[in-house]
Amino acid sequence: MDKAQRSAGTPLFLAWLVALVATGGALFLGEVMGKTPCLLCWYQRIAMFPLVVVLGVGVFDGDARSARYALPLAWAGLGLALYHSLLFWGVIDEALSPCQQGVSCADADLQVAGFVPIPLLSLFAFTAILVLLLSNRKKEGRS
Repeated sequence: MDKAQRSAGTPLFLAWLVALVATGGALFLGEVMGKTPCLLCWYQRIAMFPLVVVLGVGVFDGDARSARYALPLAWAGLGLALYHSLLFWGVIDEALSPCQQGVSCADADLQVAGFVPIPLLSLFAFTAILVLLLSNRKKEGRS
């Protein structure tokens, strides 16, 4: 059994899967469905896309230390996704949005299937990745 097979089912592997699905979903929404991402969506993509590579290298190389490098990206993405979700729901005034030109960060078009907000999907993905990475650190004996 090789390193990749041993790591399947570990928190690091599951975090990589979440990042992979989120990246695939973002690309599908933008490239296939034609939903133009707003500025905050781009920032979240900047945090999510490298997680696929960083965590993938960790999983397939058997290097649990990759979680250390992924944590800052996941925290940054979570902060952006939380801010974007609050902006989308109107908790934060749209005047505080960085999206002054182009697609609005609070636009109703930022929904999948007409009712699931894309910022909420991003928030769930970053939260899941963080929980899994922190779980991996505890499993490895670091708190």
